[in-house]
Amino acid sequence: MKKLIIGTRGSDLALWQANFTKDKLAEIGVESELKIIKTQGDKILNLRLDKLEGKGFFTKELEEGLLNGTIDIAVHSHKDLPTTHPAGLIIAAVSEREDPSELLLILKDCVDVTQKLSLKTGAQVGTSSNRRKAQLLAMRTDLNIEDLRGNINTRIQKLRDENYDAIMIAKAGVARLNLDLTEFHMEVIDPTELVPAPAQGVLAIQIREDDQELFELLQKINDADVAAAIAVERKVLNLFEGGCHMPLGCYCRKEDEQYEIWTSKANSGDDFPDRLFLRVDSLEGLAEKIVAKFNTERKLPAKVFISREIGEHSYFRRALEKNNIEIEGRSLIRTFPIVNVLDPFYLKHIDWIFFSSRNGVEYFFNLKPTLPKHVKFGVVGRGSEDALRKFGHLADFVGETGDITEVAEVFSPLVKGATVLFPRAQDSLLTIQKSLSADTKVVDLPIYETVIEEDIDQTHADILIFTSPSNVEAYFVDNLLEPGQKVIAIGNSTGKKFDEMGVQYALPYSPDEIGLAEAVFGIDIK
Repeated sequence: MKKLIIGTRGSDLALWQANFTKDKLAEIGVESELKIIKTQGDKILNLRLDKLEGKGFFTKELEEGLLNGTIDIAVHSHKDLPTTHPAGLIIAAVSEREDPSELLLILKDCVDVTQKLSLKTGAQVGTSSNRRKAQLLAMRTDLNIEDLRGNINTRIQKLRDENYDAIMIAKAGVARLNLDLTEFHMEVIDPTELVPAPAQGVLAIQIREDDQELFELLQKINDADVAAAIAVERKVLNLFEGGCHMPLGCYCRKEDEQYEIWTSKANSGDDFPDRLFLRVDSLEGLAEKIVAKFNTERKLPAKVFISREIGEHSYFRRALEKNNIEIEGRSLIRTFPIVNVLDPFYLKHIDWIFFSSRNGVEYFFNLKPTLPKHVKFGVVGRGSEDALRKFGHLADFVGETGDITEVAEVFSPLVKGATVLFPRAQDSLLTIQKSLSADTKVVDLPIYETVIEEDIDQTHADILIFTSPSNVEAYFVDNLLEPGQKVIAIGNSTGKKFDEMGVQYALPYSPDEIGLAEAVFGIDIK
């Protein structure tokens, strides 16, 4: 094999990507060198990405280099590629996937940890991505989103110069360049919360279609599992006929022999996005299934019942009302404190405090505890994390899924040998506590009790969402499901109640308002 010429853009990140590919080729005995090519996206820095003409403004010149034979390989950030390739070119290989999370960099004097994302009210956030803008505004309507162009170092310098209060960039680029960003407050936003661009975190190696020898060689560095997952993401983008600037996020991953996929789609950066989560056994036909769920002619529920009060400006209410879905929110239980003064004994030598509900957070901090200086916090999910923020604390551990057993498996090794305090409901199931190793000390603190309401009225909503086992018990004392009604259970302990009743139910991936909106959108109404 002759010495290959790798075409690349000239930014630090593009050069890292090209050198990474060069090293991969060297590992399989192939020599190569780099050739830097400027693209339209590098030359025009005064326009938003969605204002640039045509598609492929970071890739077109590289592709022309392939077609005219001046380079043999083009290395791209896969998310920058149009979903249809120029005639005569193919993607021969893709890299492993770097973490596709988003990174929010915040000037330290603009931090407010009591608010979601740790941003002060009305903060100016820099991004030129409509996808990021739509999802950020859905989480925080008060934010001011401003255009931000330039390579990763240019963007960070603009934040240093205080042109913005915060900027949002892909975590993958920061990780690849090993940048020191300790001067800023950093919030990592998981791809299950803010859905990344299709193929975010993946490199694409593009070659001429007729170069069969090179294609076969590149299979040695191709990540087939990543290729299969991002093929679905990019097909969704293609079916929506969207380019890089479309406010579409799509993220697919394999987990325990199943595929999990999140999709977020808005009409513009100012539009509230619709969200969908699916868990499937096969990727076959998945992109088409996702697109069908976003069909404007599709029948959605007219009314959704949820067993808790829903605020006027909450994410869940806005997500449903955007689609003209009525919400009936009422709690079927009442909670009462059972501890009015906290014995200092409970806080002696505590290493961690774990909260399994928002009620636990609120009742605990209402006791005005004096906490050990270096105590860490664990929470069952993003809803409890948001409740903890309101009291000025950030969670050191956040459960990712609504499955308390899975959360326990991840949390247990983190606290091995530590002392963990559990403020909880009097009748809680103690799932986390029972999962901890024998050398972890559990300090148990029941601080509130749950009382079931009486004479609960039947709901005629299309979908019923139950937020706890107690709410299930309360509702079904006097009521039955009507024909056609569908059920969503928050958390697997709530789901077990329906298992006992022989009732089918959907389980949101995440037991928070985003997860609930995804679950409602995923249910088909006949």
